[in-house]
Amino acid sequence: MTRDRSLDIAVTGVFGRFPGSADLAAWWEALVEGRVLTTRYDERRLREAGVPQSLIDDPEFVPVHGHLDDADRFENALFRVSPREAEMMDPQHRMMLECAWAALEDAGTSPLGTPLTTGVYASASGSGYLRAMLAGGGLDPITLEDAIHGNEPDFMASLISYKLNLTGPAVAVQTACSSSLVALHTAVQALLNGECDQALVVGAGVAYPQAGHLHVAGGIHSAAGACRPFDEHADGVVAGSGVACVVLRRLADALADGVEPYGVVLGTAVNNDGSAKAGYYAPSAGGQEAVIRAALDAADVDGASIGYLETHGTGTRVGDPIEWSAASSALRAAGAAPGQVAVGALKANTGHLDNAAGLAGLIKALFVVREGIVPPVAGFTRLNPLLDTEDSPLYVPSAMAPWSGPEPRRAGVSSFGVGGTNAHAVVEAPPAPAPRPDGRDQSRAGHLALLSAADGEALARSADRLGRHLAAHAPAPADVTHTLATGRAALPERLAVVGDDTADLAHRLTAGAGVVRGRVPETGPAPLVFAFPGQGSQRPGMALPFAETLPGFAEALADCLGAFEPGLAAEVERAMHDPAFPEEELARTRLAQPALFAVEYAVAVALRGLGLVPQAVIGHSLGEITAACVAGVLELADAARFVALRGRAMQDCPEGAMLVLGCGEDATRELLAAGGLPLEVAAVNATDNTVVAGPPEAVAEFETWLAGRVATHRLRTTRAFHSALVEPSVPLLTAALPETSVHAPAVAWAVNDGRLLLPGTEVAADSFASAARNPVRFAGALDALARHLPGALIVEAGPGRALSAIAEAADLTAVPLAAGRIARAEDVLAALGALWTVGQPLAADRLYAGGRPVRLPGYSFEGPRRTAPEAAPPSDTRGRVAGAPGPTTPQAESTGSRQAQAAAPDPADVPALVAGLWAELLGHQEITADADFFALGGDSLLVTRLARRLGAALGVQTPIRDLLLARTLARQTEVVAALAAKAPVAAGAG
Repeated sequence: MTRDRSLDIAVTGVFGRFPGSADLAAWWEALVEGRVLTTRYDERRLREAGVPQSLIDDPEFVPVHGHLDDADRFENALFRVSPREAEMMDPQHRMMLECAWAALEDAGTSPLGTPLTTGVYASASGSGYLRAMLAGGGLDPITLEDAIHGNEPDFMASLISYKLNLTGPAVAVQTACSSSLVALHTAVQALLNGECDQALVVGAGVAYPQAGHLHVAGGIHSAAGACRPFDEHADGVVAGSGVACVVLRRLADALADGVEPYGVVLGTAVNNDGSAKAGYYAPSAGGQEAVIRAALDAADVDGASIGYLETHGTGTRVGDPIEWSAASSALRAAGAAPGQVAVGALKANTGHLDNAAGLAGLIKALFVVREGIVPPVAGFTRLNPLLDTEDSPLYVPSAMAPWSGPEPRRAGVSSFGVGGTNAHAVVEAPPAPAPRPDGRDQSRAGHLALLSAADGEALARSADRLGRHLAAHAPAPADVTHTLATGRAALPERLAVVGDDTADLAHRLTAGAGVVRGRVPETGPAPLVFAFPGQGSQRPGMALPFAETLPGFAEALADCLGAFEPGLAAEVERAMHDPAFPEEELARTRLAQPALFAVEYAVAVALRGLGLVPQAVIGHSLGEITAACVAGVLELADAARFVALRGRAMQDCPEGAMLVLGCGEDATRELLAAGGLPLEVAAVNATDNTVVAGPPEAVAEFETWLAGRVATHRLRTTRAFHSALVEPSVPLLTAALPETSVHAPAVAWAVNDGRLLLPGTEVAADSFASAARNPVRFAGALDALARHLPGALIVEAGPGRALSAIAEAADLTAVPLAAGRIARAEDVLAALGALWTVGQPLAADRLYAGGRPVRLPGYSFEGPRRTAPEAAPPSDTRGRVAGAPGPTTPQAESTGSRQAQAAAPDPADVPALVAGLWAELLGHQEITADADFFALGGDSLLVTRLARRLGAALGVQTPIRDLLLARTLARQTEVVAALAAKAPVAAGAG
């Protein structure tokens, strides 16, 4: 009978930080090898941690702990947390934020932009960090309130939801050691009840300080400093520190989105022992057995299908026999055969991770069923004789072995909390991934990889890690680019690189070859301008790079071709898609103009579909008509018809030539006067770029005469546009315009007479005819654009880079989409990447519809060390216990400088007063006048404290609303200075 899989839950992402392991791969390797990962501290490290000398000298003190390196580091800038707030926050909460971020990335979900309603179910151990701050006695009431918000478990789930913009339930779950597995059960129920579409379950157990324990006779802690579950030498538990997180989704939803799960949660259950046990701290065999049976029932599987059990496994004399008996009884009654189920006990490796223990055990079980490898119980020698082994389904593996249990591979996970709250989960190996067709990536010419981080150093680390991962594992490039585009947050510091395949991407990322880096401006992305080139930029096959890279381009091009007469449309289509099409034929005006218009229009439509929406448009000569169409001045059918007529009419004009001079308009006119030839100024593109036009022989003679006087360049055209030679076309164009609908522009439109037409401006229809004859004053149009949109970014939406060069010469920023003489898809992708690196809202996910999520390295967390002065170990290490072991006292960079501050500034010096309070409250020491209070990690509560401190210093009431509106240091200083001026006596009194 087939199981109903509609209630199955996929584990789509995992992350953990565990003792003795750099990452999960190293952790799993250590488990498979059966290594003990706890640390025995020497006296120096204990003293540095702030452990009293009297405790160090106590013969019953056991200096062993599952030590978590760098527990005091935090990427606070990534989470928009000020240095001071970061110091006051429990390291557990900090690491839970980082762990949640990394797990979401591992699940292929953007931590800041998931479209899924995501719930957060979090648990953490009691805050030794808060106790250390309280023990110092230096917390005033307001600082104490900050400390409570940053340390108490009530606030951790909602903090994660707030910082990651997650809108599902945010629930703190606290049941002592079983907390995180109970949180898993709660999350599973929420998914099945439809309360969320994705659930983040995170648990932390990090001691402060990480030091060891005092052995008490009859207690649960090991005198030997080794946790040996189910072993004859078991004498108790050893504590450890760790953080773990999993991401859950309904299995059907995950598979529909192409996610490959780590495994599947088939069922969970929780209960409590009640009072049917020897005491509150004692376990109950009946409660443990009942919860295992309930989980099997919820999973709709029997004991005969279970091949592995990750136990609670504390290694205590009382706990081990009770757990062994309960699990044996439950599995045997459910059909498990003697010796069928391998036992796991993670605490033997890492120590007891407290509130994170249940999730850590779950992750281990998922790896077991996914990899088909059963690790040994670390340090196991011989079975505890107190365990009832008669007909027991359980056995303790003493060496790594391949899976030998039933198929599909299934495992149970137990976690039991002090007080009797029991939890059990049943998991199964992930389903086989859906097959993918071979050669799926060969159709794409180039792959665009996008990376971002909160700072440049993190970005460099991430690029190197990703490059090494790609070289080692060679995932499909479409999956890589899709995952980076859809499963990562878009952060300010950015990088883009294009590669032919995965190996090329790997090389470029590690070597930095061809990598484009940029940063999103603090004021937001620059205003975008589309620029459309004129005749001369056409090339055979010019549509190919856009068709290969831009979604929606082919459809828009088809719409445009449909507006042409069928014969012309067929010829244009061949010229645009065939690189071997005769170049001289395409240069003919009747074909070049409609071909260029069609490509430019389709590019503009495709760019809009990618989220790149212009605030203004500009075109050169023919490109002005494309700009008018994109701006909504001309409808597509009318514009296409007019362009076709324009091309034919100009083709019928006398032959001509055009010559670019490297000088301005005045100098050009002087040269024309001196040369005495029948030539005209046809275009003024820049202060050193003017175009003249006229009869071919006159242009040739003028070019020869100019030799050595000024740089020249002949344009690829057979007509003298914007000169008297094209006047015969003007009446034909004028006669066609009454049939053309002309509208006011919807966006700003820079026209070739040098004006900027704002939205709503009336446009004269006959201007399109006269523009064919009048000179192009492109330089004036650019100037008008620059004045209207300071700092604008110009995208050349067509082949070539002629307009980009002109814009750059005018000190404007320009990005050509297809700059090369031979157009390549890689150039278009690189241009899109360059736009993304400077903050343009590129909808990169639309570029990779064929990819699916794949496991890639996530954010590189190496934040600064943050320890509040109130919690740091005192210099006299015989004092209170507070701190973290390490080679140096883990002080925050900002702490020392803040402690070294001079006395408070004179209240009469308002700028110094405001700046000093900002530095104190936020923890930043170098603050510029335009710094934003909230961007530096401030919030409304901190503004309230700022107002209170300012009021106390100045003797005037400082309105909180005014400070909220005046976000920058300079503006807040202005507000405070105005208040101080109204009360000079009070301010002077200080």
